[in-house]
Amino acid sequence: MARDLTQREILGELEAVAATCVNRHLAMAKDWHPHDYVPWDDGRNFAALGGRDWDPEQSRLSPVAKAAMVTNLLTEDNLPSYHREIAENFSRDGAWGTWVGRWTAEEARHSIVLRDYLVVTRGVDPVALEQARMTHMTSGFSSGASGAQIADGAAFLCSVAYVSFQELATRVTHRNTSRVCADPIADRMLQRIAADENLHMIFYRTVCGAALDLVPDQAVEAIDTIVRNFQMPGAGMPEFRRNGVLMAKHGVYDLRQHLEDVLQPVLRQWNLFERTDFGPRGEQVRERLAAFLDDLATVRVPRFEEQRDRALARERARV
Repeated sequence: MARDLTQREILGELEAVAATCVNRHLAMAKDWHPHDYVPWDDGRNFAALGGRDWDPEQSRLSPVAKAAMVTNLLTEDNLPSYHREIAENFSRDGAWGTWVGRWTAEEARHSIVLRDYLVVTRGVDPVALEQARMTHMTSGFSSGASGAQIADGAAFLCSVAYVSFQELATRVTHRNTSRVCADPIADRMLQRIAADENLHMIFYRTVCGAALDLVPDQAVEAIDTIVRNFQMPGAGMPEFRRNGVLMAKHGVYDLRQHLEDVLQPVLRQWNLFERTDFGPRGEQVRERLAAFLDDLATVRVPRFEEQRDRALARERARV
């Protein structure tokens, strides 16, 4: 039986794939400028400069839109943590280093434009937003990978599997947030961000697919771990559970979207359930993953939708 490859060996074997993906990304990516997506004419001073501080009546956003925009922004704000994780589990050399730097720079635009939009339009309380940012960034984000996992390749494989799904989930969330904002300026901004996230997803999905070809059993173990334990990167932020429930109830990001718009398309792209290159170890993992997805589709999603529909019916009755 062939031994597992180490993280260093996997990175070396996939270097050429990463280079091709970086070049493709640079050819497809569109440069844009955050200041072009912010309605600066709506801006005015706050009390510290002789103006008026925020109050709820100033916001044109619905409660759902506020929850979604704050969640999206705080997720993007935590970029330093994600950069550290990617840099540690990838490499700072060659094509890997080029990608890590480019990806970080592109992601930074998202937090810049979202924060400028929310502050200028007074969409949410800027003081509460800053307090939440401080709390969330101080806590940071960590994959929890051990030294042993990094050495044997599991950390890299888990990272690249995670972002393959997470970048697509973020794209879906931004697009649906644009709908609930009911503002053409926000729609244009969020569609622009979503386009970036889609290209990022393509990079990671391609690299993870190449890892499946290189080390099928190791890669499917990582994919299985991520799918069965998936959490969005903002899971530790203040009010995440409340905002997440509100977003799920109103179709910004719910369990069916997670299954049908994120998990299934990526797994189909990898041809995961039709592959014939798994050993006994990989076959066992694939069977476990298939059972999990079946339970998600037949039990968890319908149960969530029944609970959601009852909650929405109660809300309509109260109104």
